[in-house]
Amino acid sequence: MATMGRIQRLRSLIEHPRTGQAERAAAQRMLDRLLGKTGGGAHRTADRTYGARHDRPGRHASLSRIADMIGEDIALARILTLPDGEGGLATRSALRDAPDQLTYTVETPYDAGILITVGNIPPGWATGPDGFDTPALRALVEELTDLMNAYNHDGTDIARRFVGRVRIEASAG
Repeated sequence: MATMGRIQRLRSLIEHPRTGQAERAAAQRMLDRLLGKTGGGAHRTADRTYGARHDRPGRHASLSRIADMIGEDIALARILTLPDGEGGLATRSALRDAPDQLTYTVETPYDAGILITVGNIPPGWATGPDGFDTPALRALVEELTDLMNAYNHDGTDIARRFVGRVRIEASAG
């Protein structure tokens, strides 16, 4: 858990707009080393790319097992809070910052597809006054897509393990 806190703090430092170039580069090098030690990042072998969590369910895991693990990761990300301590950087997570009433359904409606459906969206949270998606909704979809793709693989000699999609279910009100 301590490693996870360091990773989040380093990412926050790298993404912070007031971080200087030298400090950002040093933080990026530290993050790369840390991810290399923990196996926490995506990796490449020859012409294949594997997501950071590709090996967690096992090489021959069923698509439904992978969907279950993605659901577990979403549930954990919604409640996980990292102790920043005094003077620590505030970490941002679109899943943790999203309204509590949102529902997430992870299913496998097709042979090689995983679908995450976000529902029970409060009015005004997902669309701004101009009628387009809000930055909060875009960040949530991006975080869910990254989480899902962490279990995937791809390459020139193999197909993707699955096709992943995130669907936003508009409320009926």
